[in-house]
Amino acid sequence: MAEKPGVKEVSNHLVTEVRESFGKGAARKIRALGKIPAVIYGHGTVPQHVTLPGHEVALILRKSNQVLELDIQGKVTLALVKDVQKDPVRQIIEHIDLIVIRKGEKVQVEVSVHVIGEPVAGTTAELDNRTLLLEVDATSIPESVSIDIEGAEAGTHILAKDVTLPAGATLITEADALVLAVSVPAEQDLGEEAEAEAAPAAATEAAE
Repeated sequence: MAEKPGVKEVSNHLVTEVRESFGKGAARKIRALGKIPAVIYGHGTVPQHVTLPGHEVALILRKSNQVLELDIQGKVTLALVKDVQKDPVRQIIEHIDLIVIRKGEKVQVEVSVHVIGEPVAGTTAELDNRTLLLEVDATSIPESVSIDIEGAEAGTHILAKDVTLPAGATLITEADALVLAVSVPAEQDLGEEAEAEAAPAAATEAAE
């Protein structure tokens, strides 16, 4: 039986600090203090530049599509993580873009596809799309959607429209997009291939 996709609740409360200094030098100083520079925008508001606590944010971002409850000078703002910039070598978070959201509104997010079970023996399952684009409630973003392939036979094709979505979610990905296919691996006769490779070598030795 397929597992129900988990849903993240808005519980990531962070106290922020308003940023007054900008530029690469200022950003480096912020990161040296264990904090992360970020900008919050959306809903026609003036972009707000803040710093976030580095350790807490790193833990939160282990999961995708996180909604943060930001305390900005005593005022709570809900924001969705839209972009995370990391150092390509050290993988340290350098900057985060956040978009303001409001309870009751819909947002479009890429949600991971989680595969449950195994197909019949002798077949393999190829995941063609690892995420689906969904429109969901901004404060109830699913961590994943699940597809159950236990006992699936060769020739099974699961399309985007076949995936069970969480309540209230709408599929934005093309309905006929292939998500997963079950097939029989192509067989390769290693014995014949080895004989074919050995033949030229034997002919060379005979000529010598």
